[in-house]
Amino acid sequence: MATPKRFARRLGSAALTLLAATATVALTARQWRSEKTRLHERQLELEELAIRRTALAHQQRMHWELLARAIDDPSLAAVIDTYDQNIPAESRRQFLYANAWYVHLYHLYQAELLDREELYTRLREFFQSAVFREYWEASRHMRASLDESSVEAQLGKMVDGLVRDLDESDTDEWWVVGTPPAD
Repeated sequence: MATPKRFARRLGSAALTLLAATATVALTARQWRSEKTRLHERQLELEELAIRRTALAHQQRMHWELLARAIDDPSLAAVIDTYDQNIPAESRRQFLYANAWYVHLYHLYQAELLDREELYTRLREFFQSAVFREYWEASRHMRASLDESSVEAQLGKMVDGLVRDLDESDTDEWWVVGTPPAD
């Protein structure tokens, strides 16, 4: 009688070990599939980001090409020139060029190649130019038409604050004026 009990215990122990091993394998397989799915989703996210950045770069190139043509040919500039017609043609051409620079920085920000603080710092430098300041003021009506919740409108407000800080500053050390926003 002792032998069958010992055999039953061994069989029960072996079954329990087999059951535990099966559960471990099943759990490991589930974790592996979950990790594989997570990695696949991450790969898709990175591919989507790469496509988005490529599209933004293409859009920026197209914007620059169109603006360059408008800057070079006043008859083409008339198509997009919404500045006050009392502004001299030379200044309006400069405004188109200033817009190209602003849009370039905006696209760098959108592509996450600049964070908000870096964008602010670069714009602070651009606003040392009287022409860039004139452009900003002349384009106020364009920014006023933006959806207030849009990123572009929010950045416009940030820049308006920067210009105000620069105007109110009592230092010649423009590079320390204002407080760059944190993302």
